[in-house]
Amino acid sequence: MVKEAEPKPVAPDRQRPAQRGRLLQQLGFGVFRATEQTLTAFEGDLGRTFRRLRRRLFGVPLTTAQEAQERLTKVKGLAVLGSDNLSSSAYATEEIVRVLALAGAGVLSLTLPISFVLVGVLAIVVLSYHQVIRAYPGGGGSFLVSRVNLGDKAGLVAAAALMIDYVLTVAVSVAAGVQALTSVFPGLFELRVAIAAGAIVILALGNLRGIREAASLFVLPIYVYLAGMLGLLGYALFRWATGSLPTYTPPPDWAPAIAAPLSLMLILRAFSSGAVALTGVEAISNGVGVFKPSEQKNARITLTSMALLFAGIFLGLSFFAGHFGLLPDPAEKETLISQLIRLLVGPGWFHVVVQLSAAILLIVAANTAFTGFPRLAYVLANDDFMPHQFAGRGERLVFTTGILVLAGLAIFFVIAFQGSVTALILLYTLGVFVAFTLSQLGMVSHWRKVRQRGWRLGMSLNGVGAAVTGAIAIEAISVKFIHGAWMVLVFMPLLVLMMLAIRGHYTRLQRELALTPGDLLPKPARPQLVVMPVATMNKPFAEGLTYARSLSPNITCIHVAESMAAAEEFRRQWDQQGTGIPLITIESPYRNFLSPMLAYIDSVVQAAPETIVTVVIPEFVPKRWWEHLLHRQSAFRLKMALLHRPNVVVVDIPYLVKT
Repeated sequence: MVKEAEPKPVAPDRQRPAQRGRLLQQLGFGVFRATEQTLTAFEGDLGRTFRRLRRRLFGVPLTTAQEAQERLTKVKGLAVLGSDNLSSSAYATEEIVRVLALAGAGVLSLTLPISFVLVGVLAIVVLSYHQVIRAYPGGGGSFLVSRVNLGDKAGLVAAAALMIDYVLTVAVSVAAGVQALTSVFPGLFELRVAIAAGAIVILALGNLRGIREAASLFVLPIYVYLAGMLGLLGYALFRWATGSLPTYTPPPDWAPAIAAPLSLMLILRAFSSGAVALTGVEAISNGVGVFKPSEQKNARITLTSMALLFAGIFLGLSFFAGHFGLLPDPAEKETLISQLIRLLVGPGWFHVVVQLSAAILLIVAANTAFTGFPRLAYVLANDDFMPHQFAGRGERLVFTTGILVLAGLAIFFVIAFQGSVTALILLYTLGVFVAFTLSQLGMVSHWRKVRQRGWRLGMSLNGVGAAVTGAIAIEAISVKFIHGAWMVLVFMPLLVLMMLAIRGHYTRLQRELALTPGDLLPKPARPQLVVMPVATMNKPFAEGLTYARSLSPNITCIHVAESMAAAEEFRRQWDQQGTGIPLITIESPYRNFLSPMLAYIDSVVQAAPETIVTVVIPEFVPKRWWEHLLHRQSAFRLKMALLHRPNVVVVDIPYLVKT
């Protein structure tokens, strides 16, 4: 008798299921590429409905190869990465005035000198970050520069400071934008917190669509604001030069009561409040990689343009605020810019357009943080300092987890501080100046190591930058400590400790999971015991028992009953079926299924520590998603509980319900 030849196994790449050509594109022998159809091929009705909704909100999925198309031009780069710094011109002057007014309206002339000093600091910081872009053309960032040159802990302090600053950037920018809006529509003041939270949600949705689309959505209000403010200041300068400026008369109830004498401490506090003018400067050096080639050149041009535009608007507003003696609204309903517009051109269409563009710009300015925070979290996650979820990119090539976490934290701060710009400002700036200082110190160390052409000039610029920003950070701590800076000083070390703990977890995990030379060698087979819970003898149970028999002849079934009578009744049914499999019944007088089952499995493992205990769990899977809600999910809870048992293998046997 001739023995039939056994069929030869077919190589995986030669198997051609009906749908393979549609779902998997073959690139070569054993090499495939998943097509877009794989995203929906295995989804049910609910999944397809949800995906259609996502496409409406966020757009079609992008491939990794399309990342180059998401790069930004200088015009859009200024809108995305420069909006934070540019928008601070809308409230930096007001924050200086608000502090100086505590000593009376007569000292508001100090607004312009303080602003000049801040612009001088801005120039030093901008020149310093030109050096950062030159040294790290791929996008340095304070974390990378500090970590590479000063060590892990310094890098983590910079990262923690920046993360806090990004969260507060969103909260402050949006709150200031809503304040500008209520300057035009006072009736919205009571809804400011809800409007701010809604604006943050819209920003998050826009950024989830992708960085290029976010820039396209937000670029118009930024340039309308710039045109409006430059036009307003040009008109004001013309009237000042011709001696035709009007007279400013504040509302009687705005007259400041002298709450503090003019002192060096008050001037320093005003300087510290105005230092919000420097926030966002580092964003361009952090995000060099989002520019189109040549990335380094485009980033440096954009950084210089941003600084010049900001300085012009900031100094102009400070000059006229001091000249007129403009007083801040104590209720924060109307902004200083709104007062200046109404004073110079009246409450007409120009006032509405500029205020609305300022409101939108301030809200859009939070977009800088929505670009910076997820990228920083991505870098930290790649270095194991943040959960790895932050390193994953969504279908639109954006870091979805970072965007959602940032939005949630910013909404929390807006609600906690009731949308008050003045209250949020007290927490602001400290983090960014700590990051500035560490980044500049890191660059000083960098130039000392590399000693490239021009290293002495670079080291000098970064050294001056470190000294200036370090002094401002110390000043901010001393002046703002009791006004809210203490919270930042608490949050920063907590964040550093959290990141170190996360790194410790990943390090221990990698050490334990790493292969050793003998791990892939064949090992002696270990005896196997199959345990199968059974609640009801039905088709899922039958399929599970069939599979269990294929694993080992050593099978035990377990039934948990609420009473001894129920246990005896089930045993009677079991004996009638004649399975030939031993049955263990457990009475559970407290009506708990999971704990008795785990207790028995643990006892089996302890009795035979060299044996692998395979738990076969048969379960039925309803056809419709909502039908899962009608069942107790006992099998799922058992699987989750068994994941943490040593020497236990869990095998799930799904029975697909057809009706």
